[in-house]
Amino acid sequence: MAKKIKISLVRSTIRALPKQRATVRSLGLRKIGSSVEQEASPEILGMVRAVSHLVKVEELSNA
Repeated sequence: MAKKIKISLVRSTIRALPKQRATVRSLGLRKIGSSVEQEASPEILGMVRAVSHLVKVEELSNA
């Protein structure tokens, strides 16, 4: 089973570039404080890296 990560939006996208706003939306995040669980695929990790200043990432344990 693939590793999962929890991605939370912690900063506003108001001053972010349009491309970064689109990346946040495609991750499934809408409001500050919202969270989603995604598999840690290279595509998702690249998207998280592009908006790392706006999100917080936690690795979920396989319990």
